[in-house]
Amino acid sequence: MADQITVFEVGPRDGLQNEKRPIATTDKISLVNDLADCGLRQIEVSSFVSPKWVPQLADAADVFAGIERCPGVTYWALTPNQRGFDAARAAEVSHVAVFAAASEDFSQRNINCSIAESLQRFEPIMAAAREAGVSVRGYVSVVTECPYSGAVSPDAVADVAAKLHALGCTEISLGETLGRARPDAVDAMLRAVIERVPAERLAGHFHDTDGYAIDNLDVALSHGLRTFDAAVGGLGGCPYAPGASGNVATERVVEHLHTLGYETDIDLDALRSVGRRVKALLSKA
Repeated sequence: MADQITVFEVGPRDGLQNEKRPIATTDKISLVNDLADCGLRQIEVSSFVSPKWVPQLADAADVFAGIERCPGVTYWALTPNQRGFDAARAAEVSHVAVFAAASEDFSQRNINCSIAESLQRFEPIMAAAREAGVSVRGYVSVVTECPYSGAVSPDAVADVAAKLHALGCTEISLGETLGRARPDAVDAMLRAVIERVPAERLAGHFHDTDGYAIDNLDVALSHGLRTFDAAVGGLGGCPYAPGASGNVATERVVEHLHTLGYETDIDLDALRSVGRRVKALLSKA
């Protein structure tokens, strides 16, 4: 049997968060439902973050209230702090994510604290999650390069990933946030991380600014990673990473994996249709 790959859809959250023009809540709900209909089984729906910082996602609770929660589909929310976690629980979210950075400068610019402080903030979230039976995913941003301080040491990435794993994160997503890393840099980073966190607990999250995302995905496959983040239509970008383009498109990832002979259980034609619809929606927004 061919290896099974999990494609973790981040379009509704990571893909839309940087859109300046408001997207209707009903359109966000339809997007999530359409993605589930394509066969995606891991979908990051929104983020319970202050509307002051990410106004596009101020309707997170309404989106969760409106989606059709299909059996077999896991719906995730990003919860940057305890208040966000509590709001997610009130919206009946049972799978949440927290995020840290591998660069001190990026951590300060993104969440206004040091890496060590960010990890301390997660401790009460992890305790509350364990008590409630909630799964927690961890993100590590800028795993090869920081837009403010340059190259990031693979050992620094491994250290943050290992600490998130020790805190109890069930999976650590390694974010190549700028989308400029070449495969050799991703290879070096993964070698360091896998010494401290098993490959089966890792996910690859590649942006595609310079066109290396699929090559970097192949490197991650060779290291044993079997989960990859992607955004339908190649949506996304990071407000704290100047010049970074969107996430690698889910359609490209699925097509590439199918060509290599991997299984995803995703209907590629249906996914392409969703990609076209979301691009048309954003062009009108």
